Amino acid sequence: MKKIPDVNALKKLFLQYVWYTPVDNVSRARARIMTGLQIAHLVVRDLMDGMITLRAMGLVYTTILALVPLLAVSFSVLKGFGVHNQIEPMLQGLLQPLGEKGIEVSNKIIEFVSNTRAGVLGSLGLALLMYTVVSLLQKIERAFNYTWRVSQHRSIGQRFSDYITVVLIGPVLLFSALGVTASISSNTIMRHLMEIKSIGFIVELTGYLLPYILVISAFTLIYVFVPNKKVKIKSALVGAIVAGLLWETAGWVFASFISGSTKYTAIYSAFATLIIFFIWLYMNWLILLIGCSITFYHQQPAYRHLGPRVLRLSNRLRESLSLNIMTLIGRHYYLKKPAWSIDALVNSMGITAEVCELLVGRLVKAGFLVETCNSPVSYLPASDPDTLLLSDIISALRKSEENNYLAFNSVKIEPETKDVYAEIEQSIAQALDKRTLKDLSVGSLDERILGIRQES
Repeated sequence: MKKIPDVNALKKLFLQYVWYTPVDNVSRARARIMTGLQIAHLVVRDLMDGMITLRAMGLVYTTILALVPLLAVSFSVLKGFGVHNQIEPMLQGLLQPLGEKGIEVSNKIIEFVSNTRAGVLGSLGLALLMYTVVSLLQKIERAFNYTWRVSQHRSIGQRFSDYITVVLIGPVLLFSALGVTASISSNTIMRHLMEIKSIGFIVELTGYLLPYILVISAFTLIYVFVPNKKVKIKSALVGAIVAGLLWETAGWVFASFISGSTKYTAIYSAFATLIIFFIWLYMNWLILLIGCSITFYHQQPAYRHLGPRVLRLSNRLRESLSLNIMTLIGRHYYLKKPAWSIDALVNSMGITAEVCELLVGRLVKAGFLVETCNSPVSYLPASDPDTLLLSDIISALRKSEENNYLAFNSVKIEPETKDVYAEIEQSIAQALDKRTLKDLSVGSLDERILGIRQES
């Protein structure tokens, strides 16, 4: 009788090999394998948490609502270039894994698009159509920003300009690339090259790999430009390669599934095509978000750990880090150095961007910091550091989580407990003794250097 492997032993062995072995003690090849396994482990963990799948489901719903308006806008743009007739072949190509049902779905969608007329819709209908398209792009951006732990979204003006660019220019670039690919494939020179044995194999292989190359290139651009974060092309390419391979593989698997789906047609009858289309959309969005997650973990080694995704800072850590942020910003203010950005603070303090954005956001909300109009956004003291008391900063930080529904004065606390808390507050005030942010920012600086800076 064969012995069943111990799951706990395998798990322990995996953690020891991937997570607990110092990278400095292994070869470069093994370090890369460990990094890949770490990223794969974290992506699977995120999938098990359910947020990636939940956002993929939300994108399916938004896509169903926005697909016809999006294609209608693209149809109007492409009509000006005389290539609007290529929408149907491209749509059928995307839905090819659905087999005959894909042709049925694409014909229905094109029928809906053809029936969409701006004159019939009127100004209100046209506005609603554009809003539906923008809402899809906004939901995609929010899903990517969630993966990148970005809490700050693009401004309204920036969103409008970026989304309009995607809607108007995106279809032109896409069909231009497809047109170039088709013309190259049908070129007589290419056909002659195919007849040469030594070169024909390379040309045939290139033609086979061309769909993968196009998908990977498109995913790379999406991963670079959609998140409200500066994404490195190398990391985006890594995520795009994995997502592109999954995309093509999923298409082959789904096509095999559809070929044997007569049972589902018998069960769901007329709804079978619609349900299969929903499942295909869900798989596509899920693959796209998985690639985004891989891109994030590849670029952000600080997040490659087994700790919880949700931030839970202790009171001591929250107060000390926030006070340190105020100190750094106040020091640059007096030395007339460039204002601190989130990335600069992260590199200086050795914390993650998610923690820094959380703390800076609370300081801005409390009125201690203001954002500049620079790109990227940087931060300055909201008031004169000479008059900004440290006790006020600490007091505001201690109250930052309170709200109208749950506050210190709205709960029942015994008088003895209130007395102890009042003593704690009084002790903090006495310890700080009217010290200001200036005292904390320039206390360790050479007064002569500080004077020179202020005079200049």
